[in-house]
Amino acid sequence: MITGMLVNTLLIMLIILFAALIVYIKWLDYRRPAVGKNYAVGHFTIEKMTDFVKETLHELTHSQLTDLGLHEEEYKRRLNKRSELRKALKECISGDLREKQYVKQFMADLLVRSYGLTAENIDEAIPFDEPGRLTPQDQFEIIFYVYQKQYGQEALSQILENYGLSEPRVLNGYGEYPVYAVTADDIDLIFMAEYGSLHFQDKLDIVIQRIYQQYKGFSVVDDLRDQRIDGVSGGVNGILTDDGMMDSYISQGYPLPLFLEDDDHKPLSSTESIWVFYKGKSVHMAFLSFGSALELKRVCQNIYKYNHPGQLSESNGYKVNEMKDGSRVVVVRPPFAESWAFFVRKFDIPNASLQQLVTGENAELPIELLAYLMKGSRITAITGAQGSGKTTLLMAMVEHIDPTYTLRVQEMAFELHLRKIYSRRNILSFRETERISGQEGLDLQKKTDGTVNILGEVASDEVAAWMIQMSQVASLFTVFTHHAKTFRDLVFSLRNSLLKIGVFHNEHIAEEQVIQVINFDIHMKRDAAGKRYIERITECIPMENHPSLPDPRIRRDGTLKQMLGQLLELNYASSQQANNRSFTSRNIVEYRDGTYIAVHPISKGNANEMAEQMGPEETYKFKDFLAQHWSGAYEY
Repeated sequence: MITGMLVNTLLIMLIILFAALIVYIKWLDYRRPAVGKNYAVGHFTIEKMTDFVKETLHELTHSQLTDLGLHEEEYKRRLNKRSELRKALKECISGDLREKQYVKQFMADLLVRSYGLTAENIDEAIPFDEPGRLTPQDQFEIIFYVYQKQYGQEALSQILENYGLSEPRVLNGYGEYPVYAVTADDIDLIFMAEYGSLHFQDKLDIVIQRIYQQYKGFSVVDDLRDQRIDGVSGGVNGILTDDGMMDSYISQGYPLPLFLEDDDHKPLSSTESIWVFYKGKSVHMAFLSFGSALELKRVCQNIYKYNHPGQLSESNGYKVNEMKDGSRVVVVRPPFAESWAFFVRKFDIPNASLQQLVTGENAELPIELLAYLMKGSRITAITGAQGSGKTTLLMAMVEHIDPTYTLRVQEMAFELHLRKIYSRRNILSFRETERISGQEGLDLQKKTDGTVNILGEVASDEVAAWMIQMSQVASLFTVFTHHAKTFRDLVFSLRNSLLKIGVFHNEHIAEEQVIQVINFDIHMKRDAAGKRYIERITECIPMENHPSLPDPRIRRDGTLKQMLGQLLELNYASSQQANNRSFTSRNIVEYRDGTYIAVHPISKGNANEMAEQMGPEETYKFKDFLAQHWSGAYEY
């Protein structure tokens, strides 16, 4: 009986060893270069190779390594390699360029060693040697790759600048006014001028990028997002029907409208919607397309996933998040938005210095003034339209805040990333979450030893009210951004926020609270050509000795005529007080015809308070700066 058991045990062991040997032989065959094999036509198309990469990577990351019968050391090595691959596949869509490069290199090894991709058959994927068959996307990706090898993250900038594509032009299909757009004809001209022979490694890199962006990346905007630009967006133009308009005309027997017959005026679909934000200009990349609505949806569902911000759903139709490289990403979806769309906004952290940002004749004037506003602990608003450079300027101004001060930052999504620029300073940032509002975050900051409060954006009534209160009692000074167009609009907007949430019920008192807090407003502007500059630096000056309202109590012992007269007097006095504003503003510096000009001097009260916040040496330099630009306005 014992002999029978031994025989059975040996048979089982032999079967297991035989099975492991078969698996191992298949693995070796899978890893061996497939040179010399005959393949059917169509085997090396982008679609076939993408399917192979998907299946193989899924198998490698989910297979059971114990079935291979490996030694312990080999098992641990492969387990570590699989963990590394899983991590790279997870993080490559978060804006991490190193993980992206690792995944692309792994894909290249798979296709060359296991799939049989060679110099002889790679043209089946993209017809590199037949330029006439290349699509505008093929042409662009080839030229873009060549420029990337030479210019890196400045490749797109070089293409746009070299061929004048960042200038406004009148183009067919866009109407009679100049627009910023790059068309298929532009790409064809560039391709004919730039195209040369490519080596196998160059072709392989281009093919791998195409496969990667369709599988794990962000479709046609994948490499564009990595460039040093202001941002990129998709899904923001084009008709939302899939040829439904054309089908309805045909089915009913009507002749096609002129704009449907003419390619230059044929409406674009929502998939032909890629826009690059470059030097303050929105440039339509009209030659690129997501290909299908499902591809646009896939990009929107993946591009915001860094750090697990929660699910984008019908009930929660938008998400605001950041990516690993500090970019801000906003994603919207139906029914909240009419279509799926995303907006990636990049911030030029390496160039976040006033000298880099503020240019023009006599630029040293606003640069020095901004530095002294921070050294003098002035409560400062940075206003302007979207894309005018408010956030980037705020980053640069932090450099001139006393380094001994502790900074506490409140944002809707992490955008400033001040610790990346000023890693040796005491800085902590907070942001809103689904369960923690901006108001709660600002309340908590009072308990975190903060000296200076920075608000990435005052966008809600609650945050505006808390900003006013914190500026009064909770910090030395505050710096914030706002979308107001004028200084008057800024004051009224903050005043209305105080009234809306019930902090004050009297308009005049609420306005006085605002103007007692805000010292200066820096207004940013972006002109039609995309140039950003400081339009003005404005000082807020509270006005004293306002006429007071008469006693609102109406005597009830008089005649009806007397009581009516008192009521009319009260209403008249109220209207007069509303017309007499509790503040005045004056521009300290203005931008006129490309030059920064010193206009009105800083009030003596503000100048003295600023000097008190500086050391003796800085105070001397500050007074010299004032005397130099506003001579005779100060006497110390």
